[in-house]
Amino acid sequence: MKKQVIIALALFVSVFTFAQKKEVKALEKAVKKDNFAEAKTIATQLDSQVSAMDDDLKEDYYLAAAKAYYANGTSTNADTNKAIENILKVEGEGAEFKRIIENDLLTKANNFYSSKKFNKAAETFNMMYQVNPEAQDYLYYTAVSYIGAQNFDKALESYLELDKLGYTGEKTMFVATNKETGQVDSFNSKSERDIYVKSGTHTDPETQNTESRASEITKNIALIYINKGEKDKALAAIEKAKQANPDDVNLLINEANIYFEMGDEKKFQSILQEAIQKEPNNADLHYNVGVIYMNNKEIEKARQSFEKVLSLKPANADAALNLSTSYLEEGNALVEQMNSLGNSRADDLKYEELKKKKSSLFDQAAQTLVDFKNNNTSVPTSVLQQLKNIYNALGEVEKAKAINAEIEGK
Repeated sequence: MKKQVIIALALFVSVFTFAQKKEVKALEKAVKKDNFAEAKTIATQLDSQVSAMDDDLKEDYYLAAAKAYYANGTSTNADTNKAIENILKVEGEGAEFKRIIENDLLTKANNFYSSKKFNKAAETFNMMYQVNPEAQDYLYYTAVSYIGAQNFDKALESYLELDKLGYTGEKTMFVATNKETGQVDSFNSKSERDIYVKSGTHTDPETQNTESRASEITKNIALIYINKGEKDKALAAIEKAKQANPDDVNLLINEANIYFEMGDEKKFQSILQEAIQKEPNNADLHYNVGVIYMNNKEIEKARQSFEKVLSLKPANADAALNLSTSYLEEGNALVEQMNSLGNSRADDLKYEELKKKKSSLFDQAAQTLVDFKNNNTSVPTSVLQQLKNIYNALGEVEKAKAINAEIEGK
């Protein structure tokens, strides 16, 4: 009896295997005829039976299913992903179809990117990376495309994976100048390039090394964390980026801005001072430091910063306004002292002294804006308005009227 059961079971398995082979053949036939709708239906039906197939039949199924889902490149992203999932399970014969998918997706990704369809480009580059995980450049272009699409969460995922992989993107390029076109051509290897040079079609052979992308990746990770408001992670990423790029002033500026947002003005100021030491002619750095000095009532230091800005960028209206305001604020502080004085002879003398000093400060505030006006053909209304107000405060009515006429004439 046991023997009969074993024979019956063996017969059932044999019949079942034969039926599977028949279905796989039907799948391959549908693919060959480009009948991809039918092929996908068969592939879906067979999917639950794959575990019972022998290794050779599995290979045939996975390859045919991959072709069915890919549908000669006309498939949706969902079906393309299914095609990739299947082709990755195929050994030998699958290599050629992998190359077909990879090359086809590369053309699509480049076209999407060129036409600024960045989200589609990113999805396509990412599929290429799934097909060929050794080509980590695809993951880099995935991240870059997501940045273009303003999809920072997805970009961050790709950048973090690149950072984990230790990706640098550094390459050695073998190049030579094409005699006919004058353009520099790149070759797959030194030996290939040397053949062209020896044949006389190319000259000036060179070996070039591309720059590492590691610092760019770390920097972008930090910037995305800043954008997301995750300040601690941003600071950690910036610290790592600074180690790789100790002279990158932009990293210091981003770090300083984070501390400013956290309300730590002292740290903000000290980092900007460090940045100024690296780029002493960076007007924006001097301006930001000046603003902090103004907020801290360090008027003389603020003036030095704004004067430096104007020496570097004479058209910076904000620096001129702030420099003028520094004199006004100092003058207005004297008014408070003047109002607190009594009626004694000594107080009267002190009052006149302070009044004279206040007028002198207001004169300097006005002169700052006059100098700006003389040095620039285009003067913002905000500068003219402040100058008019100063003249009114000084009692110089005619000058105030003249400035007002300029404002109304704009």
